[in-house]
Parts: sequence; C-alpha cells; structure tokens
Amino acid sequence: MWVRSALNGVAALFAISVAMTGVSYADTFTFTSCHITGGCPSTGFGTVTLTQSGTSVNFSVSLANGNRFVETGAGGGELFLFNDTLPGSTITTIATAPTTPAGGLSGFTNLSPVMADGTGTFTASVECTTASDCNGGSAPTMNSLTFTVTNATVAGLETANAAGNIFVADILCGATQAGCTGGLTGPVDVSTPTPPVPIPGTVWLFGTALAGLGLLGRRKRKAQAIA
Repeated sequence: MWVRSALNGVAALFAISVAMTGVSYADTFTFTSCHITGGCPSTGFGTVTLTQSGTSVNFSVSLANGNRFVETGAGGGELFLFNDTLPGSTITTIATAPTTPAGGLSGFTNLSPVMADGTGTFTASVECTTASDCNGGSAPTMNSLTFTVTNATVAGLETANAAGNIFVADILCGATQAGCTGGLTGPVDVSTPTPPVPIPGTVWLFGTALAGLGLLGRRKRKAQAIA
C-alpha cells in the first residue's frame, strides 16, 4: 500500500516539475577588463544579467560608479556588443535609463562581424538609431540598458568570440570610477567563462521525489522490523 502512495506522490511532484520547466533563471557577469585610452582599473564598471523567459532572453546591463553608455569608434559605433548567430532571433523592447536618445534605439543580430578595439569582433549589437545622439560627451545619461532577444537561449548568447570576450559596452568613465579619469571613453568587456547553469526545476523536483520515495521505504522497513 505504501508503495502505491509513494508512487502517487512521485507522479504528483513530477507533474508539478513539468509545469515548472518554463521557470526563468539568470546568469550575471561582471565587466572584468577594459580598453580605455589612458588606462583603467580591472573591475567595478558594472554587470550584465541574462534571464531566460520562455523562448526569449532578457538582458539587463547596469553600469556602476557613474559610468555612462556612449558610442565611439573604439566601440565599433555601438552601445553594447555580444554574439548572436541564432536563426530567427531578434532584439526587441530596448530601453535605456534614466534617459533615452531622442532618435530611439535599434538592435541587430546575425551581423557581419563588428570590431571593438582590443576585444575582437561581435555579431549582435544595440545602438542609437541616430548616431549623433550618442557620440561621446554629447550622449544622454544612460547608466542602464535593457532589451529582449527572442527565439534564443541564455547559453546561446554567452558564446565568447575568438578573443575570448563575451560582452562589450562602450562607456564614458564616471566621476567616481576609481582609476579612470572622467571624460575618458572606450570599451569594457566580459571575458570570464560562462557561469554554471542552475539545475532546472524538473530535475530538482524529480530528484526530491525519488529521495522521498527512498525515505518512505526506509520508514516502512523500520516499522516492519519493530512489529
């Protein structure tokens, strides 16, 4: 009898786990190096977070210490670069904060390689639709960039280029960025390995169900021994 109850419990947990397969998870990276003229520290520029949501990936790029997104030739004329050659992927819902360029923002995937100084080439980008809106010091204050890549996976967008770099932001150094004099511009990049992918809900719950089945078995054997 206890076996039937235990199996029913396993089935129920597995059904729940199947329903949870769409639960999102996130990977966060830190900008670890830079190629700003005049030198700069190795950390502290900001972070990049990718969150899987169904068949789309949400990006959140946050700059720290007053650093701002800009477009310069050193950054390939882009605000943000990454690698995306996934068939059918598109970039949507782009936004910057606290301000937005007057001409808006555009995103591209499956590009011919775009070069950012010192960091290699990339195949996807987010840029100001009107380049003159975001040239160097004339760019609006943009410390945060968010957008969505459709028909994509987190793993598929965390691919390093031939130079070992995953993401690049072109920035204007903030006044409180240690070791980087205000007014300097250039690319900062993520070149760390991909973080471990969290265990999906299905695997975790099924493992929990099996552990529960084993516990029930031990309790049943103990009760029989006492009897």
